Amino acid sequence: MPHRFLAVLLTLAVVGGAHAGKAHVHGAGTIDISIDKDQLVISLELPLDAAVGFERAPKNAAEKTALDDAAKALNDAAALFLPTPAANCSLQSVDVQVPFRAATSKAAKPSREEHGDEGHADIDARYVFRCANPAALKGVETRLFGHFKRLYRLEVQRVGPGGQAAGRLTPKQPGLSW
Repeated sequence: MPHRFLAVLLTLAVVGGAHAGKAHVHGAGTIDISIDKDQLVISLELPLDAAVGFERAPKNAAEKTALDDAAKALNDAAALFLPTPAANCSLQSVDVQVPFRAATSKAAKPSREEHGDEGHADIDARYVFRCANPAALKGVETRLFGHFKRLYRLEVQRVGPGGQAAGRLTPKQPGLSW
């Protein structure tokens, strides 16, 4: 009987984990980096709480200003992401979606998890760079931690000509090399 009980618990854990989806963790974001020929694409998902300290519509002018300041910082991609200088990468496009901002597009809606009325809002951003010397692209450093003090880690996945890899960026280790 104890073995059967253990087997049922293990099965429930595996099945439950398969349907759980991506976790929303305050202070932790994700970055996906893809490199294709001369194009470097950086996709960022960041809990709104890590950027502004709340995950709901702003309640006052200070909170509206916090949203605007976060959007302004996130739109300055050249200051946030520093590809290997020898690769000579230049910014081609930026798409930043900040929930609860009047100026954001229709795609910027808070994501809701299935935990009652408690919703979680994420910032989604996509940055596209062109690199004149893509063979020299050996890493990317971020300055996100300097702008968002509530952010303590970024989980990174990278795919490119050299294969794929994962890593973690922190305020003390803000760069990823390959």
